[in-house]
Amino acid sequence: MSTTTQSATNISSFAPVADVPRRLFGSFVEQLGRSVYGGIYEPTHPTADEYGFRKDVLDLVKELGVTCVRYPGGNIVSNYRWEDGTGPREKRPVRRELAWHQTETNEVGIDDFYHWSKKAGTEIMLAVNMGTRGLQEALDELEYVNGAPGTTIADRRVANGIPEPMNIAMWCIGNEMDGPWQVGHMTPEEYASRVEKVAHAMKLAESGLEMVACGSSSAQMPTFGTWEKTVLTRAYEYLSFVSAHAYYYDHDHDSHKPEGMREFLASSEDMKQFIATVASCADYAREQNHGTKDIAISFDEWGVWYQDVWQKQEAEWKAAETEGLHTEPWPKAPHLLEDVYNASDAVVEGSLMITLLKHCDRVRSASRAQLVNVIAPIMAEENGPAWKQTIYYPFAEVANHARGVAYVPVVDGPTFHTETYGDVQALESVVTWDETTREGLILAVNRDPDAAHEVSIDVAALPGVDATRFKVTHAEMLHDDDPYRKNTAADPLAVTPQELSVAADGAAVSFVLPSIAWSAVRFTA
Repeated sequence: MSTTTQSATNISSFAPVADVPRRLFGSFVEQLGRSVYGGIYEPTHPTADEYGFRKDVLDLVKELGVTCVRYPGGNIVSNYRWEDGTGPREKRPVRRELAWHQTETNEVGIDDFYHWSKKAGTEIMLAVNMGTRGLQEALDELEYVNGAPGTTIADRRVANGIPEPMNIAMWCIGNEMDGPWQVGHMTPEEYASRVEKVAHAMKLAESGLEMVACGSSSAQMPTFGTWEKTVLTRAYEYLSFVSAHAYYYDHDHDSHKPEGMREFLASSEDMKQFIATVASCADYAREQNHGTKDIAISFDEWGVWYQDVWQKQEAEWKAAETEGLHTEPWPKAPHLLEDVYNASDAVVEGSLMITLLKHCDRVRSASRAQLVNVIAPIMAEENGPAWKQTIYYPFAEVANHARGVAYVPVVDGPTFHTETYGDVQALESVVTWDETTREGLILAVNRDPDAAHEVSIDVAALPGVDATRFKVTHAEMLHDDDPYRKNTAADPLAVTPQELSVAADGAAVSFVLPSIAWSAVRFTA
């Protein structure tokens, strides 16, 4: 890729967005492939704890800075019986899992995940089955999880070794119920009726719950927009969030065509439009209900996922299943969706995180999908080491250091052209500033695939910044001259952040970003 430096990008003014919500740095664990079995859980691993959870993976999760984890799905939740994952492991049933055609042993369920979450220091966002089950099962699960001792179902939890209520506040009412791939999928009207009844009943049981309605599975769904308006208008009174799901990848990754890379680097343009559309639908529902609250967005599936690889695998699997009966056992924890990420993937994910921060007035929760092995920042070898993918680094930096209030910079700089989005800014940036701790974070991505750019940012305009006390405390960049270079089990440190050279003058900093590069600059002032 070219590194010819073009004209500088200058930033000296900022528009405040909102406080940075801790839930923005969430993730997602689903009993899919090796996400759980061989991922967070491997009782025969040398580092396994008393529950069978891998301590090496747990340490990487803590270092990643994950705050909230969505569980147990994902597509599996639409055929999932929550009771199966409770009580003594040796007595738990073994089931067929329809979403991914695998065997679910239920060695890990809500009891175990609660223990894991306490060790990881993460909040749980729990999803309930709206595919094969409904209202009563959701109420039973709520009572089991959060009920005070003294009722039949809550006492089952106590008997299973968890005397205290789990205090799970955030609940997803199903998953991607608009998708024809989903067990029990529905029309907008069917789901709107269902979610209204379930959310209403669950809040009767516990009024402080934060209910998340399924939004569209993607912006490409034929009912996108209509689905949101129908569902949110019908159930507005009982909802706190609507979900949003979006995945991106370089469609020319096999051929390395520059056209595909250009479109891929501009993926955040699609995410911006997605957020704007869903927020508009939520506002419509508020107006129709003469309400005063805003329904927030839970962007609880996002990231880079090479869906073409999975679709090819799925097509081969379906072709093999077309004739005759197939009664052979389904695999346990097969290797599914184990994408290995390159340098450009990390830059795009850094850009997507910037976009979430720039819209955190409406996006109040987000879950990077997923956490371990399955389209994940952490990979774990069976009975072997765990290692960081390239995408691990931007997430960890932001999750651990973005605090206070997010500010959108007014960018004056060069653009580059894409077929889908037209001319887009080469530089994507956001700044977070905590006036109390006097700590800030500048995030910047050069999305231009053809040129390096000099970046100048003056944060003196932020409230309370004292230019005489300004100091850069850390500066790093993720870039590789080969944007397709990957971290692998054999070479897990092939692509890692490197020191970024920054010049400072008062509260103004300047640095050069090569093409396809992500950067983070921490400062005090």
